[in-house]
Amino acid sequence: MSEIKYYSEEGLQKLNDELHHLIAVERPAAAAAIAEARDKGDLSENAEYDAAKEAQGHLEARISKLQELVANARLLDESKIDTSKVLLLSKITIRNVKNNMKQVYTIVPESEANLKSGLISVTSPFAKGFLGHKAGEIVEVVVPAGKMSFEILEISR
Repeated sequence: MSEIKYYSEEGLQKLNDELHHLIAVERPAAAAAIAEARDKGDLSENAEYDAAKEAQGHLEARISKLQELVANARLLDESKIDTSKVLLLSKITIRNVKNNMKQVYTIVPESEANLKSGLISVTSPFAKGFLGHKAGEIVEVVVPAGKMSFEILEISR
């Protein structure tokens, strides 16, 4: 039995788009590459055929994995998110107590994390340090450099 994973609407759409692309575009291309390699002669000594079959195997494994993820995906209803405390899909504005630097992050499912875009994984130690806390609270978070204190300025969605 696979693990249920939660996604935002955008995250689930990306999964579906990738799956559709692999099935509609990549799978026919892989079949064509195999057919082309097969036409080049003896299959027992045809490295191009072997490479095409191996690529097809990787593609089918990826398709299977994505189909499983989509089948076990649960969509998070962003309209029901409580903004009184930090939860999954909360957008938080924080201030580093030591240097007064402000930062904005959105806490997202692990599969949607992208630090450059300000999307941090709910499973990261940094995000876990904020979960359940309210605006105005000062939170100590363990980071690789040690403990740091942050004030939660605002929680939104």
